[in-house]
Amino acid sequence: MPEHRSTAAAPSAAADGGATWNLRHGSAAAVRDDTCSCFAVVFSFWLFVSMTMMLGVYGSMTIVLGPKSSIVYQPNPFFVQSVKVENLEEKPGPGPILYGTYKYPPLDVVSTWGETNNVSLPSGSHKEWKYYLNKGSAINISYHVSSRSSSVFVIIAQGTDSLTRWLEDPTEPNTTLSWNVVHGTGMITQEISWSSSYYVALGNLDEDVEVALNLSVRALMHNTTNAYYKCALTNNQCSLNIFFPEGSAAVLVTPGPQQNASNEWHVKLSYGPRWVTYVFGIGGLTLLVFWAFNILNKLQCAHEGREGFRSEGTEPQRAPLLSQKDDDLSSWGSSYDSLSQDEEDLDFLPGGPIDGKFLGDGETSNNTKRLCAICFDAPRDCFFLPCGHCVACFACGSRIAEAAGTCPVCRRNMKKVRKIFTV
Repeated sequence: MPEHRSTAAAPSAAADGGATWNLRHGSAAAVRDDTCSCFAVVFSFWLFVSMTMMLGVYGSMTIVLGPKSSIVYQPNPFFVQSVKVENLEEKPGPGPILYGTYKYPPLDVVSTWGETNNVSLPSGSHKEWKYYLNKGSAINISYHVSSRSSSVFVIIAQGTDSLTRWLEDPTEPNTTLSWNVVHGTGMITQEISWSSSYYVALGNLDEDVEVALNLSVRALMHNTTNAYYKCALTNNQCSLNIFFPEGSAAVLVTPGPQQNASNEWHVKLSYGPRWVTYVFGIGGLTLLVFWAFNILNKLQCAHEGREGFRSEGTEPQRAPLLSQKDDDLSSWGSSYDSLSQDEEDLDFLPGGPIDGKFLGDGETSNNTKRLCAICFDAPRDCFFLPCGHCVACFACGSRIAEAAGTCPVCRRNMKKVRKIFTV
């Protein structure tokens, strides 16, 4: 039956050419889509990083400082161009001073200061004072309580939140360094182990009391002798430029305590972003990824072009999918030439069985769509993975898969063969 083989070969060649063209152009379109998707992902990621740096890590903040405080800010010079400080308090006398140093200033200046507070505490109330203390500082508190009641307490705690916040929600982390129930006269001493904000709170749980609280602080402050920049925050705003790429440090120092005045300063700190870094960063990273995907696209197209050239060649130039099936003993006696005359007559009769099914009126057994495109001996009873084409019998499909062959239709590498069972 040679006419059956030639009849099936022409549609197979056409299918091969169409599948190769679709595969080539479809893969190129997929690579272009991946490039655009990666471009959008990189752009979104860098935009998110930029917003996080400008609004989160280097966002503006309000700082509460006590007397004789010294705090250093040393931002990354690649992301920050300037440091701006504004005094939110309007009161007479000296105010905070902003210094600029080339390097992180040493913490070697010792300053001792103290203040006295006479407090009248009603029942169920408390009062607190906030300070910023560096590592190595010490707090000494001497007290005198007018009442013999033991319901007065003195707290020394770390953090910017007040005692009221902790009393409202005791589940928050307890940062208390010292909790003392006081009565009569006494003294409390607390060493500071790390630089941070602290507060001293005085509370009363029972009857009204009068408390005299004397606070003495031994503070370590940063040395600003070699500062190249100095600006007093009396009633204006100071701005310090950060050197690139060496960087520089901004040191904020508050004056000593003043009599008959509040010794707390509220200062607003903000950072000026270095826009060149953000613009060139997002542009450079995006262009780099875009260039990499263009190279990938060209390599993919070149590979598909070579595959298409091999698939569009003449039939003698193409490598056979399988070795001759005549060597397979399982195929002996399965050819149409070996069929008995009775079986041929049965197949050509209307309603006769072919491929496990019965032919209807008007159908003939020369319908090669039901036969294996490789051997034309057995029905098509398997499909290939991952492409899913069904063009061969299970024996031929298994031989192709074992030989690490490709699908006869789309030329994709075969991974598995699955048999189709007809019920």
